[in-house]
Amino acid sequence: MPEIAAVVVDALRTGVSRFERYKLHSYVVMPNHVHALVTPHVVSPKWLGPLKGFTGHEANAILGLQGKHFWQDEIYDHPVKSDSEFDRIRNYIEQTPVNAGLAALAQKFRWSSAYGKKAA
Repeated sequence: MPEIAAVVVDALRTGVSRFERYKLHSYVVMPNHVHALVTPHVVSPKWLGPLKGFTGHEANAILGLQGKHFWQDEIYDHPVKSDSEFDRIRNYIEQTPVNAGLAALAQKFRWSSAYGKKAA
């Protein structure tokens, strides 16, 4: 749902601009999951918990639900060990909608950090 994707994108950006919790390198909001490549300025529970809590609450409001978990408890995170790994992960994230058949080009997928960028 575009309304929910917009809430998540706005919250990701607000985590940088207002709260300064992390540096956001790339992201994509898919229909059933989100990828984000960040350099955190605080431990992950201090940015991921509020992000999931706020966006889950807003998503449930859009869906007309109360008292439901929106996000799964599962997360996958790990430190990036090299510049090449960083580039591989950023590319993977931004190409996810293309690989899933949701966009012909990463730059055309509205819910991604690649949106609107010039093609390389």
